Amino acid sequence: MPSNQSAPPKNQRSILLVPIIFAIVVCAGAAYLYTQSGGRIPAAVKNMPNPVATSSDAVGAGMMIYMDHCQNCHGENGDGKGKKAAELSIAPADFTDASRMGRQTDGELFWQITRGHLPMPAFKDKLTDEECWQVVTFIRTFANKPGAGAPGNH
Repeated sequence: MPSNQSAPPKNQRSILLVPIIFAIVVCAGAAYLYTQSGGRIPAAVKNMPNPVATSSDAVGAGMMIYMDHCQNCHGENGDGKGKKAAELSIAPADFTDASRMGRQTDGELFWQITRGHLPMPAFKDKLTDEECWQVVTFIRTFANKPGAGAPGNH
């Protein structure tokens, strides 16, 4: 005896595939745009000065925040070799690379911390602006250490 439940006709299956394919394309496009947006830092942000004066208090506060939120990926020494670095699709930034750090403004670092860039999360909802600037102040100390960025010191 034939079953009353049969597969939908071919044209109905095709109609069902259209929204599924559309959703996949939209999600893939959104993911691509998100990953590409990190490189487009507004000029006004690039030129923003760090409002946090470099002091032992600011560096200490930035260090504490770094230890809580950044160290697992960027490493204890800021070399991008933290405990979770190997699990990431993109290697974390190496803050001991004096040449690279010298090309980045404080405003760019602030933008990257607040906005994130895959696989790094955004911290704008986790940290205040002042805390983000304190982290910028602290991570600058990695490239200023004697021997930072030299071969064999990472």
